[in-house]
Amino acid sequence: MKHIFLFIFTIITTSVFSQEKKVTNQEIEVNSLIKGTLFLPENSTSQTKLVILIAGSGPTNRNGNQVGTQNNSLKFLAEGLTQNGFAVFSYDKRIFAQMIAKTLDEKTLSFEDFIKDAKDVVTYFKSQKKYTKIIIAGHSEGSLIGMVAAKDNVDAYVSLAGAGRTADEVIMEQVVQNSPALKEAVEKDFALLKEGKTFENKNQVLYSLFRESVQPYMISWIKYNPQNEIKKLPIPILIINGTKDIQVPPSDAELLHTANPKSELKIIENMNHIFKEIKMDDDNIKSYSDPKLPVIPELIHVMTLFINSI
Repeated sequence: MKHIFLFIFTIITTSVFSQEKKVTNQEIEVNSLIKGTLFLPENSTSQTKLVILIAGSGPTNRNGNQVGTQNNSLKFLAEGLTQNGFAVFSYDKRIFAQMIAKTLDEKTLSFEDFIKDAKDVVTYFKSQKKYTKIIIAGHSEGSLIGMVAAKDNVDAYVSLAGAGRTADEVIMEQVVQNSPALKEAVEKDFALLKEGKTFENKNQVLYSLFRESVQPYMISWIKYNPQNEIKKLPIPILIINGTKDIQVPPSDAELLHTANPKSELKIIENMNHIFKEIKMDDDNIKSYSDPKLPVIPELIHVMTLFINSI
Protein backbone atom coordinates (compact mmCIF):
# COMPACT_ATOMS: atom_id res chain seq x y z
CA MET A 1 0.00 0.00 0.00
CA LYS A 2 1.32 3.40 -0.94
CA HIS A 3 1.23 6.14 1.65
CA ILE A 4 0.98 9.78 0.67
CA PHE A 5 2.21 12.14 3.33
CA LEU A 6 1.46 15.83 3.59
CA PHE A 7 4.72 17.48 4.52
CA ILE A 8 4.01 20.54 6.62
CA PHE A 9 6.56 23.16 7.53
CA THR A 10 5.41 24.97 10.63
CA ILE A 11 7.45 28.03 11.44
CA ILE A 12 7.87 28.51 15.16
CA THR A 13 11.20 30.18 15.67
CA THR A 14 13.09 31.00 18.83
CA SER A 15 16.67 31.96 19.44
CA VAL A 16 19.04 30.86 22.15
CA PHE A 17 22.54 32.05 22.79
CA SER A 18 25.43 29.87 23.89
CA GLN A 19 29.12 30.53 23.49
CA GLU A 20 28.16 33.75 21.62
CA LYS A 21 26.66 31.80 18.70
CA LYS A 22 22.99 32.03 17.82
CA VAL A 23 20.98 28.85 17.30
CA THR A 24 17.59 29.02 15.59
CA ASN A 25 14.96 26.44 16.55
CA GLN A 26 12.16 25.57 14.14
CA GLU A 27 9.25 23.25 14.83
CA ILE A 28 8.91 20.82 11.92
CA GLU A 29 6.01 18.51 11.16
CA VAL A 30 7.22 15.88 8.68
CA ASN A 31 3.85 14.14 8.66
CA SER A 32 0.95 13.51 11.05
CA LEU A 33 3.08 11.13 13.14
CA ILE A 34 6.47 12.82 13.10
CA LYS A 35 7.08 16.18 14.75
CA GLY A 36 10.40 17.53 15.92
CA THR A 37 12.80 20.42 16.36
CA LEU A 38 15.21 21.58 13.70
CA PHE A 39 18.26 23.30 15.20
CA LEU A 40 19.97 25.64 12.74
CA PRO A 41 23.36 27.31 13.20
CA GLU A 42 23.94 30.97 12.59
CA ASN A 43 24.65 31.71 8.93
CA SER A 44 23.42 28.33 7.69
CA THR A 45 24.22 27.82 3.99
CA SER A 46 23.73 25.22 1.25
CA GLN A 47 26.99 23.67 2.49
CA THR A 48 25.59 23.01 5.97
CA LYS A 49 25.39 19.35 6.96
CA LEU A 50 22.31 17.90 8.67
CA VAL A 51 22.35 15.37 11.52
CA ILE A 52 19.12 13.42 12.16
CA LEU A 53 18.91 12.15 15.75
CA ILE A 54 16.87 9.01 16.45
CA ALA A 55 15.82 8.40 20.04
CA GLY A 56 16.15 5.18 22.00
CA SER A 57 13.59 2.65 23.21
CA GLY A 58 10.30 3.37 24.93
CA PRO A 59 8.25 6.56 24.78
CA THR A 60 11.25 8.83 24.26
CA ASN A 61 10.80 12.34 22.91
CA ARG A 62 12.97 14.62 20.82
CA ASN A 63 14.90 15.79 23.89
CA GLY A 64 15.76 12.27 25.03
CA ASN A 65 13.21 12.36 27.85
CA GLN A 66 10.50 10.06 29.14
CA VAL A 67 7.85 10.67 31.77
CA GLY A 68 9.66 10.75 35.11
CA THR A 69 13.15 10.76 33.58
CA GLN A 70 14.02 14.19 32.28
CA ASN A 71 17.69 14.36 31.28
CA ASN A 72 17.67 16.39 28.02
CA SER A 73 20.41 14.21 26.57
CA LEU A 74 19.38 14.60 22.92
CA LYS A 75 18.56 18.29 23.36
CA PHE A 76 22.02 19.03 24.74
CA LEU A 77 23.66 16.95 22.01
CA ALA A 78 21.68 18.75 19.30
CA GLU A 79 22.58 22.16 20.71
CA GLY A 80 26.25 21.24 20.99
CA LEU A 81 26.46 20.02 17.40
CA THR A 82 24.62 23.10 16.16
CA GLN A 83 27.08 25.34 17.97
CA ASN A 84 29.73 23.66 15.82
CA GLY A 85 27.98 24.57 12.60
CA PHE A 86 25.68 21.64 11.85
CA ALA A 87 21.92 21.56 11.44
CA VAL A 88 20.28 18.95 13.67
CA PHE A 89 16.77 17.48 13.56
CA SER A 90 15.51 15.56 16.59
CA TYR A 91 11.97 14.19 16.61
CA ASP A 92 9.39 12.66 18.92
CA LYS A 93 8.68 8.98 18.36
CA ARG A 94 5.35 8.33 16.64
CA ILE A 95 3.72 7.07 19.83
CA PHE A 96 3.51 10.65 21.12
CA ALA A 97 1.33 11.74 18.19
CA GLN A 98 -0.70 8.56 18.56
CA MET A 99 -1.26 9.16 22.28
CA ILE A 100 -2.39 12.73 21.63
CA ALA A 101 -4.77 11.54 18.90
CA LYS A 102 -5.87 8.62 21.11
CA THR A 103 -5.01 6.17 18.34
CA LEU A 104 -2.18 4.32 20.06
CA ASP A 105 -2.65 0.55 19.90
CA GLU A 106 0.44 -1.10 21.34
CA LYS A 107 -0.25 -4.49 19.81
CA THR A 108 -0.11 -3.03 16.27
CA LEU A 109 3.31 -1.40 16.68
CA SER A 110 6.26 -2.92 14.88
CA PHE A 111 9.97 -2.20 14.69
CA GLU A 112 9.49 -1.53 10.98
CA ASP A 113 7.22 1.41 11.87
CA PHE A 114 10.17 3.23 13.39
CA ILE A 115 12.43 2.36 10.47
CA LYS A 116 9.83 3.79 8.12
CA ASP A 117 9.61 6.95 10.23
CA ALA A 118 13.37 7.45 9.99
CA LYS A 119 13.26 6.96 6.23
CA ASP A 120 10.38 9.44 5.95
CA VAL A 121 12.43 12.02 7.83
CA VAL A 122 15.37 11.51 5.46
CA THR A 123 13.08 11.78 2.43
CA TYR A 124 11.57 14.99 3.75
CA PHE A 125 14.91 16.71 4.19
CA LYS A 126 16.29 15.31 0.94
CA SER A 127 13.39 16.94 -0.86
CA GLN A 128 14.33 20.29 0.71
CA LYS A 129 17.72 20.21 -1.06
CA LYS A 130 19.15 22.53 1.60
CA TYR A 131 21.95 20.37 3.02
CA THR A 132 25.17 19.18 1.46
CA LYS A 133 25.26 15.98 3.58
CA ILE A 134 22.74 14.07 5.70
CA ILE A 135 23.94 11.98 8.64
CA ILE A 136 21.82 9.61 10.74
CA ALA A 137 22.79 9.29 14.41
CA GLY A 138 20.77 6.74 16.38
CA HIS A 139 20.85 6.29 20.14
CA SER A 140 20.39 2.89 21.84
CA GLU A 141 17.45 1.19 20.08
CA GLY A 142 17.57 4.12 17.66
CA SER A 143 21.03 2.91 16.64
CA LEU A 144 19.54 -0.19 15.03
CA ILE A 145 16.63 1.77 13.57
CA GLY A 146 19.06 4.24 12.04
CA MET A 147 21.36 1.47 10.89
CA VAL A 148 18.62 -0.09 8.77
CA ALA A 149 17.31 3.26 7.55
CA ALA A 150 20.81 4.46 6.62
CA LYS A 151 21.12 1.98 3.78
CA ASP A 152 19.35 4.46 1.51
CA ASN A 153 19.89 8.17 0.81
CA VAL A 154 22.25 9.17 3.63
CA ASP A 155 25.92 10.09 3.60
CA ALA A 156 27.10 8.77 6.97
CA TYR A 157 25.92 6.94 10.07
CA VAL A 158 26.66 7.25 13.80
CA SER A 159 25.82 4.62 16.41
CA LEU A 160 25.40 6.11 19.90
CA ALA A 161 25.42 3.44 22.61
CA GLY A 162 23.92 0.97 20.18
CA ALA A 163 23.72 -2.76 20.90
CA GLY A 164 25.91 -5.12 18.92
CA ARG A 165 23.62 -8.08 19.64
CA THR A 166 20.00 -8.87 19.02
CA ALA A 167 17.53 -7.30 21.46
CA ASP A 168 16.72 -10.59 23.15
CA GLU A 169 20.38 -11.20 23.97
CA VAL A 170 20.79 -7.75 25.49
CA ILE A 171 17.58 -7.99 27.50
CA MET A 172 18.46 -11.50 28.66
CA GLU A 173 21.80 -10.27 29.96
CA GLN A 174 20.15 -7.44 31.87
CA VAL A 175 17.54 -9.77 33.38
CA VAL A 176 20.11 -12.32 34.50
CA GLN A 177 22.28 -9.63 36.09
CA ASN A 178 19.36 -8.31 38.14
CA SER A 179 17.25 -11.45 38.68
CA PRO A 180 19.17 -14.69 37.95
CA ALA A 181 16.19 -16.81 39.00
CA LEU A 182 14.21 -15.56 36.01
CA LYS A 183 16.71 -16.80 33.42
CA GLU A 184 14.91 -20.03 32.51
CA ALA A 185 11.51 -18.39 32.17
CA VAL A 186 12.85 -15.54 30.03
CA GLU A 187 14.77 -17.93 27.77
CA LYS A 188 11.62 -19.96 27.23
CA ASP A 189 9.54 -16.91 26.36
CA PHE A 190 12.14 -15.49 23.98
CA ALA A 191 12.41 -18.87 22.25
CA LEU A 192 8.71 -18.64 21.41
CA LEU A 193 8.99 -15.06 20.19
CA LYS A 194 11.96 -15.95 17.97
CA GLU A 195 9.72 -18.53 16.32
CA GLY A 196 7.20 -15.78 15.67
CA LYS A 197 4.76 -17.12 18.25
CA THR A 198 2.83 -15.13 20.84
CA PHE A 199 1.78 -16.64 24.16
CA GLU A 200 -0.27 -16.03 27.26
CA ASN A 201 1.94 -14.43 29.87
CA LYS A 202 1.20 -16.00 33.25
CA ASN A 203 4.24 -14.63 35.06
CA GLN A 204 3.29 -11.27 36.56
CA VAL A 205 6.92 -10.55 37.40
CA LEU A 206 7.61 -10.47 33.66
CA TYR A 207 4.45 -8.60 32.73
CA SER A 208 6.16 -5.38 31.66
CA LEU A 209 8.55 -7.31 29.44
CA PHE A 210 6.22 -9.93 27.96
CA ARG A 211 2.73 -8.49 28.23
CA GLU A 212 0.71 -9.81 25.32
CA SER A 213 0.20 -6.43 23.68
CA VAL A 214 3.96 -5.87 23.29
CA GLN A 215 4.84 -9.35 22.02
CA PRO A 216 4.24 -8.54 18.32
CA TYR A 217 6.67 -5.63 18.61
CA MET A 218 9.25 -7.86 20.29
CA ILE A 219 8.92 -10.39 17.46
CA SER A 220 9.56 -7.69 14.87
CA TRP A 221 12.51 -6.26 16.83
CA ILE A 222 14.54 -9.34 17.75
CA LYS A 223 14.79 -10.58 14.17
CA TYR A 224 17.25 -7.77 13.37
CA ASN A 225 20.88 -8.54 14.13
CA PRO A 226 22.96 -5.33 14.35
CA GLN A 227 26.13 -7.11 13.25
CA ASN A 228 24.43 -8.22 10.04
CA GLU A 229 22.84 -4.83 9.40
CA ILE A 230 26.01 -2.77 9.86
CA LYS A 231 27.80 -4.92 7.30
CA LYS A 232 25.37 -3.63 4.68
CA LEU A 233 26.40 0.01 5.07
CA PRO A 234 28.80 1.30 2.38
CA ILE A 235 29.02 4.76 3.98
CA PRO A 236 31.30 6.27 6.64
CA ILE A 237 30.42 4.90 10.09
CA LEU A 238 31.24 6.14 13.58
CA ILE A 239 30.53 3.87 16.56
CA ILE A 240 30.50 5.50 20.00
CA ASN A 241 30.06 4.11 23.49
CA GLY A 242 31.12 5.06 26.99
CA THR A 243 32.96 3.26 29.77
CA LYS A 244 30.18 4.10 32.27
CA ASP A 245 27.32 2.73 30.16
CA ILE A 246 25.38 0.32 32.40
CA GLN A 247 22.81 -0.56 29.73
CA VAL A 248 24.89 -1.31 26.65
CA PRO A 249 28.55 -2.09 27.45
CA PRO A 250 31.47 -0.97 25.26
CA SER A 251 31.92 -4.58 24.15
CA ASP A 252 28.79 -4.15 22.01
CA ALA A 253 30.43 -1.25 20.19
CA GLU A 254 33.43 -3.47 19.58
CA LEU A 255 31.17 -6.15 18.08
CA LEU A 256 29.78 -3.61 15.64
CA HIS A 257 33.25 -2.41 14.73
CA THR A 258 34.43 -5.98 14.14
CA ALA A 259 31.41 -6.62 11.91
CA ASN A 260 32.33 -3.59 9.79
CA PRO A 261 36.08 -2.98 10.17
CA LYS A 262 35.90 0.12 7.97
CA SER A 263 33.99 1.87 10.74
CA GLU A 264 35.57 4.24 13.25
CA LEU A 265 35.30 3.20 16.91
CA LYS A 266 35.44 5.59 19.84
CA ILE A 267 35.02 4.56 23.49
CA ILE A 268 34.63 7.68 25.62
CA GLU A 269 36.01 7.53 29.13
CA ASN A 270 33.44 8.10 31.91
CA MET A 271 30.47 8.59 29.52
CA ASN A 272 27.27 6.77 30.44
CA HIS A 273 24.31 5.61 28.33
CA ILE A 274 22.75 9.07 28.11
CA PHE A 275 26.03 10.84 27.29
CA LYS A 276 26.66 12.27 30.76
CA GLU A 277 30.08 12.31 32.44
CA ILE A 278 30.07 9.99 35.46
CA LYS A 279 32.95 10.18 37.91
CA MET A 280 31.27 8.39 40.82
CA ASP A 281 29.27 5.22 40.08
CA ASP A 282 26.53 6.29 42.49
CA ASP A 283 25.80 9.26 40.21
CA ASN A 284 25.02 7.13 37.16
CA ILE A 285 21.35 6.44 37.84
CA LYS A 286 20.86 9.94 39.26
CA SER A 287 21.94 11.47 35.96
CA TYR A 288 18.90 9.95 34.21
CA SER A 289 16.71 12.44 36.08
CA ASP A 290 18.97 15.47 35.96
CA PRO A 291 17.79 17.81 33.17
CA LYS A 292 20.56 20.33 33.87
CA LEU A 293 23.59 18.05 33.63
CA PRO A 294 25.17 18.63 30.19
CA VAL A 295 26.43 15.93 27.89
CA ILE A 296 30.12 15.16 28.06
CA PRO A 297 32.00 17.62 25.76
CA GLU A 298 34.13 14.88 24.20
CA LEU A 299 31.05 13.36 22.54
CA ILE A 300 30.35 16.58 20.65
CA HIS A 301 34.04 16.89 19.78
CA VAL A 302 34.28 13.34 18.42
CA MET A 303 31.11 13.68 16.37
CA THR A 304 32.22 17.06 15.02
CA LEU A 305 35.53 15.66 13.79
CA PHE A 306 33.74 12.76 12.09
CA ILE A 307 31.08 14.90 10.41
CA ASN A 308 33.68 17.38 9.19
CA SER A 309 35.63 14.52 7.64
CA ILE A 310 32.86 13.29 5.34
